[in-house]
Amino acid sequence: MTAECPILTGIFDGFSWIRCEGKGSFLNSPAMKEFGDGRIAAGERCLVVDLGACTGMDSTFMGTLAGMAARLSARDNGVLQIADPGSRNRRSLEDLGLDFILEIDPPAAIWRGSLGPIRDGLRSPDSESPGAFDRTKHVLEAHQTLSDANEKNAKTFSTVVTMLKAEIADTEKPSDKQCGE
Repeated sequence: MTAECPILTGIFDGFSWIRCEGKGSFLNSPAMKEFGDGRIAAGERCLVVDLGACTGMDSTFMGTLAGMAARLSARDNGVLQIADPGSRNRRSLEDLGLDFILEIDPPAAIWRGSLGPIRDGLRSPDSESPGAFDRTKHVLEAHQTLSDANEKNAKTFSTVVTMLKAEIADTEKPSDKQCGE
């Protein structure tokens, strides 16, 4: 586990687990997304994100959660569940209206009563840190997902989305210089 990527993962019978240790941010959300999307592509219907050791979340991390929840719900009643969020993280998710698209600490979850053994079986995912351009695209996607969640978020993140779109457009423009000039 690196300082940049305090994400641990595991695959269990009936669900896959992602644990954030430290702050959930734009730095470690790409690793979370890569693992989650891989599990969704493999047919997983239940992803659990464990926030028991998460000290806080930025909007990119929460937008990544929302995106995974949306992709799961589009597949045969798939669900993203949040385990052990604590009051601060729960409030952050609820403030953005994400409690309507993911399950926060569901009382009847199949993993209830097994947190210790689950956490003992986790490991760091095999993932590489994205480059600056890919990170910018990831941050934009996360904020667009939050904006799509509700009108309040759309207003809150409109400046960020506009700025990131412009940054990506500038980066993707072909150079005006010819080779050898």
